[in-house]
Amino acid sequence: MRTAYLEGRSIAALARDHGVSRGAIHTAVAGLLPDRIPFGEDAPAPELPVTLDMPGKVADFLHTAELEPAERAALDQGVTVRRGQGYTLRVTAVPAVHHRLLARCQPLDGSEGAPAFPAQRKARREYENRVSALAPAGP
Repeated sequence: MRTAYLEGRSIAALARDHGVSRGAIHTAVAGLLPDRIPFGEDAPAPELPVTLDMPGKVADFLHTAELEPAERAALDQGVTVRRGQGYTLRVTAVPAVHHRLLARCQPLDGSEGAPAFPAQRKARREYENRVSALAPAGP
């Protein structure tokens, strides 16, 4: 089988000939391809999108802030879920975007020139807890 592969037979043809899956053939001949890196080795795993609920007070603040295009798109594509008197925005984005959004809503904790409202501080803290449960942000 390995000789046939080296002679130019395709993985699909070898799988048909031997009655096994293409994955089995690929595994069998993977050692013959030193220039190819098998999946998962020395390659960073792609960041997968994560869905988090963002309190409405945080979402309202971020809608008025200057955001990068990826952050703005994540907010714009969020789904509004009504919660009693307020709402929650269900945002799907990669963890790095959630970390950047959290960093942008720091003023809700209050700064020297702006007062902090307890409800806004609590909303930011709730979002911070959800974001910090994710994998740490990259550099």
